[in-house]
Amino acid sequence: MTVLVLAEHDLGHLSPATARIVAAAEQLGTVDVLVAGHDVSGVAAEASEIAGVARVLVADSDALAALAPDALVGLLLPLSERYTHIVAAAAATGRDAIPRLAAKLDLMPVTDVIAIHGPGRFDRPIYAGNAIETVSSGQPKQLLTIRASAFRPAATGNAAPIEPLLPTVGTVTKFLADYRTEGDLPDLGTAQIVVAGGVSFGSAEKFALVADLAKALGAAVGATRAAVDAGYAPNDWQVGQTGKIVAPDLYIGIGVSGALQHLAGIQGAKKIIAINKDPEAPLMKIADYALVGDLFEIVPALIEALKR
Repeated sequence: MTVLVLAEHDLGHLSPATARIVAAAEQLGTVDVLVAGHDVSGVAAEASEIAGVARVLVADSDALAALAPDALVGLLLPLSERYTHIVAAAAATGRDAIPRLAAKLDLMPVTDVIAIHGPGRFDRPIYAGNAIETVSSGQPKQLLTIRASAFRPAATGNAAPIEPLLPTVGTVTKFLADYRTEGDLPDLGTAQIVVAGGVSFGSAEKFALVADLAKALGAAVGATRAAVDAGYAPNDWQVGQTGKIVAPDLYIGIGVSGALQHLAGIQGAKKIIAINKDPEAPLMKIADYALVGDLFEIVPALIEALKR
């Protein structure tokens, strides 16, 4: 079995998700990593250090600068002949490219994989995470998107060979602009600790308490959809079925009631701490530790204690 992993990268650096996808892909066979983009030599060097990578293929082209899905599919289509599995993270790039590639190859993709039981047998969540479906696929080639948060990252210390490709791809997509939220906190999708807040904070200024606690813990910041819709937090902080799926070692939900869609995004958390005035809130009932009280008293006290 041979596996091609599409590397996730941004601003010249490899995403932490890629090491997790490689760890998952190792269960399927020999792993090659494809780094596509423009001026990505540094990304390729980082990818070559991931344990379990046999080689790194580099496709460097102006047409791939924005990782437009049509250009990626044009690159992946001829490469697919060499591999039994083509794998990407269940993130923006993979969710766009893998189904398009599947349509070109007349295959069924298996998306949001959270466990691998064999070359054609996978687990994926359905019904907003309320059930786990085991998919058995007898297709000659498997196209997968994998939830990076469901797997531990592969180690580093490798020195896989780097092989350049000569891509002849084009794109009809025109890149206009990207909009970023600046910050020095860990990536939400792969963070070991996540501190999330709900709409109970009442304003964006008060929601800053969540970021203060996160900084004290070295954690990523999350938010419920209601908090995002109210303008208290940026869109890329949203956790849940329509946001990011997280599986940290520790999840702290502050003023989070625990709507079904939000719970679907945190079901992989190892430990959950909930802080809420309402002891009957759904998140309080499933939390490993539930603290009943006023968040505007509890959170500042926690921050001060951590600083000491």
